[in-house]
Amino acid sequence: MSKTTRRAAAAAAGAAVLAFTAACSSSSSPAATPAATGKATGTITWFANQFGPTSTDVRKTLIAAFEKANPGITVKLEQAPSDSDTYRSTLVTQISGGSSSFDVYNGDVVWPAQFAKANLALPLDSYLDSSYWKTFSNGLVSSLTYKGQTYAVPLFTDNAFLFYRKDLLAKAKLPVPTTWEQLQSEAATLQKDGLVKYGFAAQFDSYEGLTCDWTEFAADAGAASVNADGTSSTIDSAAAQKALTYMRGLITSGVAPSAVTTFQEQQSESLFTSGQVAFLRNWTYAYADANSGSSSKIAGDVGVVNLPTFEGQTGPGYSVTGGWNLYVNPHSKNLAADVAFLKWMTGTQAQTIIAEQGGEIPTVAGVLADPQVQAANPAFPVAAKNKLNARPSYVAQYAQVSQAIYNNVNAALSGSVSPQAALSSANSQIDSALGNSGL
Repeated sequence: MSKTTRRAAAAAAGAAVLAFTAACSSSSSPAATPAATGKATGTITWFANQFGPTSTDVRKTLIAAFEKANPGITVKLEQAPSDSDTYRSTLVTQISGGSSSFDVYNGDVVWPAQFAKANLALPLDSYLDSSYWKTFSNGLVSSLTYKGQTYAVPLFTDNAFLFYRKDLLAKAKLPVPTTWEQLQSEAATLQKDGLVKYGFAAQFDSYEGLTCDWTEFAADAGAASVNADGTSSTIDSAAAQKALTYMRGLITSGVAPSAVTTFQEQQSESLFTSGQVAFLRNWTYAYADANSGSSSKIAGDVGVVNLPTFEGQTGPGYSVTGGWNLYVNPHSKNLAADVAFLKWMTGTQAQTIIAEQGGEIPTVAGVLADPQVQAANPAFPVAAKNKLNARPSYVAQYAQVSQAIYNNVNAALSGSVSPQAALSSANSQIDSALGNSGL
């Protein structure tokens, strides 16, 4: 997850209280999908927050390359708020009010269904054919759909990985674990031998990051939180109980610190880079951070692999999808140029720039598989093998669903309720959320 995306994940808990009602009833929203007629020329505005390294604004690099390839189109960059809560609120206010001051905008991967229901994003299927959607890595496009329509294109993605201490495994003569059971056993061995204080760290605080972690463990056990058509909860199952019982067992066994129930990305990574943890579940950027000689005590001793799965399942384990998409303002006056911009930004040249200069995982499968691109970041070839699984963001009530997940899962991990009771409570709350007509 990029640093911008991390802010988005932390802000998702507050998404349920944002003012979507006005957007849902806005008379300014177009009644039908407009046609992208005429030649793609003129000026469009891209409303976007910064991504990639802070030292170089990769957005400007992309714009320059796009304008060179499309001399009839000029792209004006409008800086979006860096705080995701503020950014989201700004989008809701402006688009629901009928503003066409920007044409294309960046948006989080969990927004498509919510924005679609509120008429804040234009459905794109009539502008982009089926062959276009097949260029993306498996698992990405499904998270962009709502009621059979696709409302965004994936700009860059983020994956979760298992980061591990190569030096400790070598000293103990242990292999890199491929199952969660093996990870717990090896972690306990490293602790027993006095090689490390803790075996495992992740993001188990009561916030959006726990929904991500939970989604992965649940998928590895064969569970899901919401059914495929988004009409009812499926979280109260034997498979889900297996996943949650395992997660709780990491804490009760001492493999994970008891404080892990308060850890978000920064806390879990800090414990790892300080040399106190053998295994870490975290996002792409953690590899660079852990190998930074100026801030990490374990630089040079860190490996990265796909997440494990449970015994009896085909590996690797699932990684939840993070990252950012491109959306089109339904009030845009220059759809032909908008579509040209979307296509180019998700083409080979732009995706290569995003990967090599922006440090983000490209969404186009062919670009991610390119050996030259993979050489730019050790996590990229691992990402190419990831099995992706989206959070249940295909439901318009996602913010409430996510809150039901992370609050109840955290309660079980903290030991205040049993896994079975937590899942039963989450099940009721998710069904209640799905029954709400509003957002």
